[in-house]
Amino acid sequence: MEISRKGADFTLVERDIPEPGPRNVRVRVEACGVCHSDSVVKDGLFPGITYPIIPGHEVVGVIDAVGPDTPRWQVGQRVGVGWNGGYCGYCNACRRGQFFACMTSTQVTGVTRDGGYAEFMVAPISAVAAVPEGLAPEEAGPLMCAGVTTFNCLRHCGAGPGDLVAVLGLGGLGHLGVQFASKMGFRTIAIARGADKEPLARQLGASHYIDNQATDAAAALAKLGGAKAIIATVTNAEAMQSLIGGLAAEGTFFIIGAVPSMVIPPIQLLTRSQAVKGWYSGVSMDSEDTLNFSVLTGVRSMNEVYPLEKANDAYARMMSGKARFRVVLRIGK
Repeated sequence: MEISRKGADFTLVERDIPEPGPRNVRVRVEACGVCHSDSVVKDGLFPGITYPIIPGHEVVGVIDAVGPDTPRWQVGQRVGVGWNGGYCGYCNACRRGQFFACMTSTQVTGVTRDGGYAEFMVAPISAVAAVPEGLAPEEAGPLMCAGVTTFNCLRHCGAGPGDLVAVLGLGGLGHLGVQFASKMGFRTIAIARGADKEPLARQLGASHYIDNQATDAAAALAKLGGAKAIIATVTNAEAMQSLIGGLAAEGTFFIIGAVPSMVIPPIQLLTRSQAVKGWYSGVSMDSEDTLNFSVLTGVRSMNEVYPLEKANDAYARMMSGKARFRVVLRIGK
């Protein structure tokens, strides 16, 4: 399913099966998540996009061909390919998760290089992650972006077992964030709109639930002692900035949902040694850690599954915000 030009719908086309070059593998795709970030491709919001392009950066499948000089990887291995497209080798920014600090020679899966809305795709070996047994392709796909983003942020958030960590939002990112936070041993607070979401939040592992439609969530967090970390997964700046007052001293507010701008209270940050920080998803080794942790602890994405030829319907469902909670394309079955 390709996008022929900026703003166009997905179109089913037939192409020659691609051949992997040096240090590349060809993946027979089994599933690919439909991510909100795919909108930057569809709407031409990212630099370096050349149309036509095949989107998709939550890819899971099996290697069916390897190019020259491909240590470790073999035909038949289960693998995933995420957003990060590999390393240019010039510095370590990518390995530190600072991929967008340097766009020199690295390409981005499903954005500036063809991705996983297809039966086959080619990926550089630095972008490939091993997928463990115990995860179906449809389960593993969303972990290659939504999963690694929340997992990687939480494990670097500075909190320790027993510390209070709040997750804002119970959508595609948030429902995974609550699970990961709980399994990491944090005292997990889920925050969302509406009392009806409390049973789900507790099912996912939250020890407390705050309805920010009916309650001052920042005051509620402060009453609990303040959050060592707040993970904001929503795309509503007002909801984000209303929570900063719930940080503990030396706490950090992490933005992983994209908002164009937001207001922060500098005096509060100064006097309480707090921080506001953005978090990029991660690289292939982070994806492997996410997948392995998910198998070990039972973290799973809740998905709606569509066939590849229904990519337009799947994308519309994801963009509507009504999906429960990730949308995945099943391919080749």
